Amino acid sequence: MVDTERSNLSATQPLFYDRDAYVHEASIGLLLRRVTDSLRQHIDRRLAAHDLTHAQWMPLFKIAKGETDTMAALSREMCLDPGATTRALDRLESKGLVKRERSQADRRVVKLVATEAGCAVAGQVWGVLADVLNAHLAGFDENEYAQLIGLLQRMLANGEAMRGAGLTGGADEQP
Repeated sequence: MVDTERSNLSATQPLFYDRDAYVHEASIGLLLRRVTDSLRQHIDRRLAAHDLTHAQWMPLFKIAKGETDTMAALSREMCLDPGATTRALDRLESKGLVKRERSQADRRVVKLVATEAGCAVAGQVWGVLADVLNAHLAGFDENEYAQLIGLLQRMLANGEAMRGAGLTGGADEQP
């Protein structure tokens, strides 16, 4: 973060991290990454029974739910380069879970559609996600769960506000 950004933040709220006394183990970024890695590992282990990896179940799930229906949209949604997206779709297509169809409205556009088998497998994904998330939330009560969701949503909103204001941080920032 550049110094003007730092002074703007410190005038409005406490600073929780000090670049001169940074404790990596207390980093929100590190902790979020470790939670995400744990979730992914447990989800992938459970979805291996369906012969799916993270690179495959996530696009299948998004296509089956109707969240995205083109390669470009899927690449953007998953923050993947088009090559990685194409490889994942090729694997899903070879397994008979996804098919590519030319748009009737615009022949230049290729639509992504989950097959009947793909929809059935995608239906299993939600159950696995729910089970793994619930296991990671063991010991939380309803208020703690709601508070955690609210806090994470606030962090996301802060990140969006920074992006909207052109505040992307400096090269010397740490997560």
